Amino acid sequence: MDISKRTQRLIWALWVVIVPAGMYLVYQFAPPGQIDWPILFGFTALAILTTYFPFKVAGTTIFLVQWINLAIFLKYGVFLEMLVMQLAIIPLAFRLKISYSDFYRALFNSLMFFMVSIISGFSVILMGYQVGSIELKDIILFGFIYQIINMFTNHVILYVYLVVTKQENEGFFGTDTIWDYAGLVVTFPFGIMLYLLNVHVGPIAFLLLGVPFLMITFLVRMYSNSTRVNDDLNQATEIGHKLADVVNSEAIIDLFLTKINKMLPVDYSYIINIKEGNMMFLKAMEKNIDIEIHHSHEELLKSIAGEVYKKEKPILFNKHSEWRNTNLDFLPYDAQSIISVPISRNQKMEGILVIASRKKFAFETYQLQIISLLCSYFAVSLEKARYVQEAVSKSERCALTKLYNYRYLEQQLELDMNDLLNGKLRQLSLLMMDIDRFKGINDTYGHQSGNDILYGLARLLEKECEDYGTIARYGGEEFVVILPNFSKQQSLELAEKLRAKIEATPFEIRTELGNQQQVTLVNITTSIGVSTAPEDCDEAMALIRNADRALYIGAKREGRNRVAEYVK
Repeated sequence: MDISKRTQRLIWALWVVIVPAGMYLVYQFAPPGQIDWPILFGFTALAILTTYFPFKVAGTTIFLVQWINLAIFLKYGVFLEMLVMQLAIIPLAFRLKISYSDFYRALFNSLMFFMVSIISGFSVILMGYQVGSIELKDIILFGFIYQIINMFTNHVILYVYLVVTKQENEGFFGTDTIWDYAGLVVTFPFGIMLYLLNVHVGPIAFLLLGVPFLMITFLVRMYSNSTRVNDDLNQATEIGHKLADVVNSEAIIDLFLTKINKMLPVDYSYIINIKEGNMMFLKAMEKNIDIEIHHSHEELLKSIAGEVYKKEKPILFNKHSEWRNTNLDFLPYDAQSIISVPISRNQKMEGILVIASRKKFAFETYQLQIISLLCSYFAVSLEKARYVQEAVSKSERCALTKLYNYRYLEQQLELDMNDLLNGKLRQLSLLMMDIDRFKGINDTYGHQSGNDILYGLARLLEKECEDYGTIARYGGEEFVVILPNFSKQQSLELAEKLRAKIEATPFEIRTELGNQQQVTLVNITTSIGVSTAPEDCDEAMALIRNADRALYIGAKREGRNRVAEYVK
């Protein structure tokens, strides 16, 4: 969360008032003794290099500079340690790529380092430490106390700052804190040895200890970066496997964006679909919340997504100033880093992924390739899901009417009956309808005309009942409508409405018995049986049998073109 402009101005004001004057006062009250300039230069160079080349462990950035400021304090006291740490902020600002607009962050670090130096340095001096002491017992004891106070004060100030500015934090003892204290334990002996070597052998200590430490840091950093790449690749492969296990297109899209948002520091994510050469938004998420965005193909062509569409190449931007001249009005104003990658299958672009972060330099270059790999997994998984859904649809649908078939009807009715028995539904009704004298239509006009009527009736039922329940072709000229939470009376009223609607609707057929085909309008009637659970029964198949009985005994036998309810 970005802090307010008012807070930023407050940080600037505090720094101007406290740091320059504070350093002057420290110099007046605790001036450094005799300075060995080559050694001080070595300390400063080592601190700057160590700050500029941090490394990451378990996602935490570690700056192992505390052993150097320990050695400086032991030798020269508070003022020079404070001065070197203030100079170390310069490479830190470059490393964090702090621009003028967020320069308050550098000033806050300067203010925090100043307070940490004052509190830890003077605390140890008040406890009895003599700057420049060569007593090993005092060096180890007061050096360790100094490091503990230094680290603790640093975390207290940072924690209070995060709480006051309402920024996200892991609590006082988060992962970063644990790694910092681990770094203290590892580097404390190096700080003591650097001080003692400087006392006894002079500037050559930096060659004996400083250079090897920097080399070790560099090797660990290289290993850490390599490990991060491998971890991200393994994570991408795992995501690919999970996408392959899902057979629902919408679930694949949700899983894809959710996993990317967890893998990378993503605040905004968008999938743009490309269909018949036109781009349109398929899904958009901002801060893990689905939103609706509508932009025309022409508008999207002018955006970064349009550049990817034209060049068929991924794009990475590290900060807002790199893309501010591009029309990207669908992205929030505070977006900084952007990755945009084509989603391709069989060398054909089918979509574009755009992800953005509010942080500058949030994405690494290698992550561009990993996102491209994930997009390939995503495209293949979507294609497989489409095939599976088509196969399932064919197995569940009647090829002629496009309604659900008996197989699906049976499964759905069992599910609905279980919901009724478990208290999720109050009532469950079923309409069974049959076209009256359908054989006569086939004999008069031909079977193709009969099929036309079945198809037309299916569309009418969809229009009238789709919002109420499940519609299926039971077989032949029989149709079924399952109505969850419909009472017997409500079902009878709906059935009567359907009966009247069907009777009043002329159905278009193509006659095929004559020498020439022609379009004819035919009117039909239906008989409908109604049964309701739990009053009539408490089993799925019994509900069908009861409605079928009402259809033939109560409606067909009584003259057809009527509605009848099941009576025990």
